[in-house]
Amino acid sequence: QVQLAESGGGSVQAGGSLRLSCTASAYTYRPFCLGWFRQVPGKEREGVATIDSDGRINYADSVKDRFTISKDNPRVNLHLQMNSLKPEDTATYSCAASRGAWSFPCELREALFGYWGQGTQVTVSS
Repeated sequence: QVQLAESGGGSVQAGGSLRLSCTASAYTYRPFCLGWFRQVPGKEREGVATIDSDGRINYADSVKDRFTISKDNPRVNLHLQMNSLKPEDTATYSCAASRGAWSFPCELREALFGYWGQGTQVTVSS
């Protein structure tokens, strides 16, 4: 059974950095699409960044030049380096993985992903 588990959330002051990680167990699909999403209570889930098997990356405009998504090969470990954090980055961050072999563009769309982690809280204070 595929399971995704995030780690690395926490509290930081504005301008600080955090690194999130996500470990995918029993995930053997190739090619794949992986992503980070975030959600604030009362708002829709927002795509943050995605990366596919070939390393092609998409970022939300709100995090470009501040966040970096990466993955480890050959294991499916996903990371999100977050720098220059802002209070508006406060959210629960979840990692996600495509279900089945994925050969389509890896877009920032929630509907593309079939596996989700439980989420980790990131709080940025001003």
